Amino acid sequence: MARLLGTLRGSQPVARFQRCCGLFPAAEEGGGDPAEGARDRAACNGAAAPRRPAAGCAQKYIVKNYFYYYLFKFSAALGEEIFYITFLPFTYWNIDHSVSRRMIIVWSIVMYIGQVSKDILKWPRPLSPPVVKLEMRTDAEYGMPSTHAMAATAISFSFLIATMNQYKYPFELGLVAAFVFSTLVCLSRLYTGMHTVLDVIGGALISAVLLVLLYPAWDMIDHLLLTSPFCPLLSIVVPLVLCYNYPKLDYYSPTRADTTTILGAGAGATVGFWLNNQYAAPAYTGKNFQLGFPLITSKIVVVVLARFFVGIFVVLLTRQLMKSVVLGMLGYRYKFPIGDLEARRRLEVEVPYKFITYSSVGFSATVIVPLLHKLLGLM
Repeated sequence: MARLLGTLRGSQPVARFQRCCGLFPAAEEGGGDPAEGARDRAACNGAAAPRRPAAGCAQKYIVKNYFYYYLFKFSAALGEEIFYITFLPFTYWNIDHSVSRRMIIVWSIVMYIGQVSKDILKWPRPLSPPVVKLEMRTDAEYGMPSTHAMAATAISFSFLIATMNQYKYPFELGLVAAFVFSTLVCLSRLYTGMHTVLDVIGGALISAVLLVLLYPAWDMIDHLLLTSPFCPLLSIVVPLVLCYNYPKLDYYSPTRADTTTILGAGAGATVGFWLNNQYAAPAYTGKNFQLGFPLITSKIVVVVLARFFVGIFVVLLTRQLMKSVVLGMLGYRYKFPIGDLEARRRLEVEVPYKFITYSSVGFSATVIVPLLHKLLGLM
């Protein structure tokens, strides 16, 4: 068993998967000076500090199968901010409030546990060589567990569980869709060279266990989020405490910023859920959009698209506006220019900057956008 785990944690299985999918380092095709390439790879892998992830070193590679290249690059994007900032609000605006609430809560919990686990375990990512690395930013983080795998498993299967008894569609079709979605995201982490096989398997299993543990408490948590008078206060205070007490590292890693972004968005959305339930009737119901192909008409498609594009415009505008305002205020308070990246990475700057910005995004998506939809007659 120990030998098997050692193999799954190694870089060779990842490299073999990449070669099978037609992705090769340029050196293997006879390009470049081998000695120079070895020096560059040693620098990128952090030879002086092997346990610290490396970042910022571009790597040349050759693609022999562009189908897999674009498939897995797209699949990797399904675990990024651009997906969360579009898909999660889409479910709120067009499918069902309860489905969206459950996914956002599960996503926030799963991602926080995954991000913290990385910086506690401190397992390195696959080595290059032999692995080709297609992403640089996330290479500055530790590897175990894969939060892409965790998020994909949590989102796809929580969506399935939350909708299977409310909407008319074959359960088998939903199960296959959830499995394919999570599998593609997991495989994309191997293809991009960001995770070992054990990172991916561990992430998916941790997420599955968390789903099993959370499922019995879904209704109770949902009820408390909507009715408890303490919900707004706890939704802000608890995530902030977690962000300010994030595990400390000897160097800067983007994991704290990403965690604050996720918890901030979840906090803002949760306050919005509570506010809508306390002071206004739900803006959307399941009757507006049924998951059943024969029931989807051209009018429904137009309304769904209109809601989506209006909502995304407001969400992106909110994000850009709050980034500028909050960063400007923090820069004035702590006396640093807005372009000073090192200053923006400080705890007292990064946490409020990310938290306020993305809690505003979550609040805007759940409160401001529905009001605008109502004003525009898109209800």
